Amino acid sequence: MVVLASVPFYFASLDLPKRIVNDAIIGKAFAHGEATAPFLDFEIAWPASLGGGRTELFNGFHADRQGLLLWLSGLFLILVLINGAFKFRINLQKGVLGERMLRRLRFQLFSLMLRFTPETQREVKSSETATIIRDEVEPIGSFIGDAIVVPAQLGTHAATALAFILMQNVWLGLAAGAIAGVQIAVIPRLRHAILRLSRQRQIDSRNLAGRVAEVLDGLDAVTVNNSVRWERAEISGQLHGLYDLRLQIYRRKFAIKYFNNLLAQVTPFLFYAVGGLLALKGELSIGQLVAVLAAYRDLPPPLKGLIDWDQQRLDVEVKYEAIAAHFGAQRLRLADATRSDLPQDQIRAVTSDGLVLRDPQEGRSVTIADLHIALPAQVGLHSPGTSLAHQFARALAGLQSPAAGALSIGTLNLVTAGRAARARRIGYAGRDPVLFPGTIRDNLVYGLRTAPQSHPKDAQHLSEAHRTGNSPDPVDTQWVDLAALGASDARELDLRMLDLLSRLGMDEDLYRFGLTATSRCDGTPLGERMIAARRHLHRRLVASGKADLVLPFESEEYNPRATIAENLLFGVPTDPALVGRRLSSEPRFRAVLAEHSLLNDLECLGVAVARTLVEISRGLPPGHALFRCFPVIEQEALPEVERRLAALGDRALPDRTGDDIFLALALSYVEPSQRLGLLDPALCRRLVGAREPLQTQLRSEGKPDIEPFDPDRINMRSSMLDNLLFGRIDTTRMNAEADIQEHVRAAVRHFGLEGDVRIRGLDYGVGNRGRLLTVRQQASIELARAVLRQPDLLVLDGTLRHLEDCASVIEALTSGPLAPESLLVVTDTAEEAALLPVRVTVERSGAVHVVQASPPVVLA
Repeated sequence: MVVLASVPFYFASLDLPKRIVNDAIIGKAFAHGEATAPFLDFEIAWPASLGGGRTELFNGFHADRQGLLLWLSGLFLILVLINGAFKFRINLQKGVLGERMLRRLRFQLFSLMLRFTPETQREVKSSETATIIRDEVEPIGSFIGDAIVVPAQLGTHAATALAFILMQNVWLGLAAGAIAGVQIAVIPRLRHAILRLSRQRQIDSRNLAGRVAEVLDGLDAVTVNNSVRWERAEISGQLHGLYDLRLQIYRRKFAIKYFNNLLAQVTPFLFYAVGGLLALKGELSIGQLVAVLAAYRDLPPPLKGLIDWDQQRLDVEVKYEAIAAHFGAQRLRLADATRSDLPQDQIRAVTSDGLVLRDPQEGRSVTIADLHIALPAQVGLHSPGTSLAHQFARALAGLQSPAAGALSIGTLNLVTAGRAARARRIGYAGRDPVLFPGTIRDNLVYGLRTAPQSHPKDAQHLSEAHRTGNSPDPVDTQWVDLAALGASDARELDLRMLDLLSRLGMDEDLYRFGLTATSRCDGTPLGERMIAARRHLHRRLVASGKADLVLPFESEEYNPRATIAENLLFGVPTDPALVGRRLSSEPRFRAVLAEHSLLNDLECLGVAVARTLVEISRGLPPGHALFRCFPVIEQEALPEVERRLAALGDRALPDRTGDDIFLALALSYVEPSQRLGLLDPALCRRLVGAREPLQTQLRSEGKPDIEPFDPDRINMRSSMLDNLLFGRIDTTRMNAEADIQEHVRAAVRHFGLEGDVRIRGLDYGVGNRGRLLTVRQQASIELARAVLRQPDLLVLDGTLRHLEDCASVIEALTSGPLAPESLLVVTDTAEEAALLPVRVTVERSGAVHVVQASPPVVLA
């Protein structure tokens, strides 16, 4: 509708140049000696069938020749502004539509990805699917905004310009129409080869992304096998293939563009030649010729845009077909049914009927004999020499699709059950733990985040979610139903998680993690107990004669175990601009150093550190421990440091070139660690003297950018250990760290802080895929996550191999307050299976033998 509304204004902007030239400049409106001419006069010319004649609606304004020129030019400018406003509105709405559809597409594809079958998960590469959702749908979403609007807008503009030319002269209009017809008919046909090459390029690009991801995931194997040259050669070959495809596309693309431009320039030639002859003969006015040329100037861009639009449409069609094939129905699980819960009294047994599983070790399908395991039970499942027990456990959890047969828990058919119904009944912990980036707590409650506990309050967020087919659920709200878990508050849930992890052997891990976590308890009862523990720890160290193992933070003393930056700031920065190397370029910081005559001295110290570092680092292998003493300088940056030192020559002070590398080296200097003898007592006193001016200067909007060290307060930016010590451990003393840890543990126990420290340990970041944890810790967290969901049946599929004491783990799972009703453990050895009351062995042939049964396992 907006496009159609813009057509009259666009037509008027084409017609107006003719009037400006003919009526105002040439003076056609004043040809009979009139002093003035009408402007903006409106009248209706009636056809002969209606009686003919003219009806004047508005006689307009009258202006002389100069005034008419100015009025017409002003009207032309107004039309330009109106047409620009139409384009702005159309493009804005087109962009909004495209972005909404792109968001809808990505969300739909992500939702389909969550329904991938286990076979599809093994078949497709995660990087390929991520590339499709992130990159390949981008042109599709963008094109949706153009799909209808562009042909409507460009088509009406081209038709209006062509109609206007026809109105001025039929022959010129027919010539322009003929050339335009050739462009529209021929050029798209020439682009079919480009489409074929583009489709191949899309596939090859996706394969490249998958191969790069494979190499990244297996980078350790590349390193230990020294296969770097082979991998580089393989990627180079794929890049050459992509380059060759792009080269072919470019050749065809620019040949077509050359042909298109040639056709576009033939029409002006005809207009100048034929139109000029018609003007000389008086059959075409100069104003009409100018208007025709102006109109044709607006004709090629829409035509080119329509041709490009058609090319884009075909490209998008190819991409869409490739994406649709990647997310085909054959690769998806059935959608979840609306109802997922079953009455609890129906959960009575695990049964199978002619269950056919594929043994990947032998590449053949095996039929497991029918069995019936009465629940509740604690079952050890073992398949010597094969992975059939593992396949059976994955089939229970829905991670593998049986080739045939039925598998049920109670009346729930696990082969056809939806994800929600299965997850409610069965918990699963596998042999390869899966953790997500975040904290330990985030991973533990992951299985409890089934539905938000509040509705979204942001009306705009909710409206956009509905318009784009996205989830209306807010992510920044409470997702754990504490009432359903029987927990009164979040702390009670934390205590449950602590108890469960402690039973699984992570007591000490959580304590260590908690000590490294930042303190968030200033002004709270916990903070008061920590300050009391700090003072108690100091008295205990004094009484034991070990007070010198900790160098405390004293407001009037230089701490030799802290860096120069820490001694200057005497606190922990709250502004990222004051952290690491960025501190050396902070203007306020440098101004205070200059005011206290410290800037030159520290830069000279940095130059001395740099010279020593360059001298002693020659020939050292990458990753040498030396570079851990200079954290602000990476080994790769050493050539640049050498170049700076060479430019400096014998001078001790660098030029003020804005390069802060020498100051950064000085600020990271710790005399007892680096031992270069560059700090003397006089410089230390001057550094201490600059503390107060720095803390006064480093403020933003009235708030300090530094959390200062205060013996009577908890530093919210420091770790719990640093807050308890309120100083630095003198690591030059033998066994100093071990002795201090013992005294810290005693003080923590004395004030009942162990539980609080472990709760802070739940905030420890696990890293990408849990790589900051050991395999034992990863397995414990995944197992605890499954137990917290309180399933009817907990399946442990090879999890025990990662834990230290299998018997104690089984005891912890079966005797704790969160013990599941039933437990099925896939074991690697018969001895491990014997730890459970029911022991089932599956032979290579698929036969099932009950070695021990209480309650009984019935073989059908």
